[in-house]
Amino acid sequence: MSSLKIGEVSIEWLGHSAFRVKGAGLTVYLDPYNLPRGLEPADLILVTHEHFDHCSPSDLAMLRNEGTRVVAPPIASSCASRGGEVLEISPGATLSVLGVEVRGVPAYNINKFRAPGRVFHPKEDNRVGYVLGIGGVKIYHAGDTDNIPEMAELAGLGIDVALLPVSGVYVMTPEEAADAVRMVKPRIAVPMHYGAIVGSRSEAEKFKELASSLAEIAILEKAL
Repeated sequence: MSSLKIGEVSIEWLGHSAFRVKGAGLTVYLDPYNLPRGLEPADLILVTHEHFDHCSPSDLAMLRNEGTRVVAPPIASSCASRGGEVLEISPGATLSVLGVEVRGVPAYNINKFRAPGRVFHPKEDNRVGYVLGIGGVKIYHAGDTDNIPEMAELAGLGIDVALLPVSGVYVMTPEEAADAVRMVKPRIAVPMHYGAIVGSRSEAEKFKELASSLAEIAILEKAL
């Protein structure tokens, strides 16, 4: 399936870590990257961090209009602010934007290294994932992260859908993502961060095999 529907909220995977969420009369994009031209503009765009496959100035410019709000952590502000204002968010902070609750949550590596002792996404850089509350549905977009201890704190939020990276290398492996499901306890989990930079559908299928006893696993087809 190319979209997931919960109540009046729809979730589409646009490839890699990019999603389009529609609900409450709004169109929300998360980490838009490498999208086709001519898409409907965004009411709200959420950027998890500054790396090119998550903060793409050309995609942001395409989706922006005068009323679009963009939320990003400070480390991504210079990228996300090209063409307009950015509302900054940090792990632990919450914003209300256009009636949507946006919570920043930690996203960082503990065992994915670019060099000895240097992870790709250090905790101190304050990159984020998001918990998005829209139309009565809570969606967790994990960003680029490992299965970090803070994920256990999300179990009490009643997450309906968790969007989790599964490709390894820079983010969780399928095994680690299954452990994240165990901690977060979502109703539904959707694998992401594969098929463009690293990883393939095989990682998504492996994740489904490992986590299907913990939650409903929905492997979405690319919508665009």
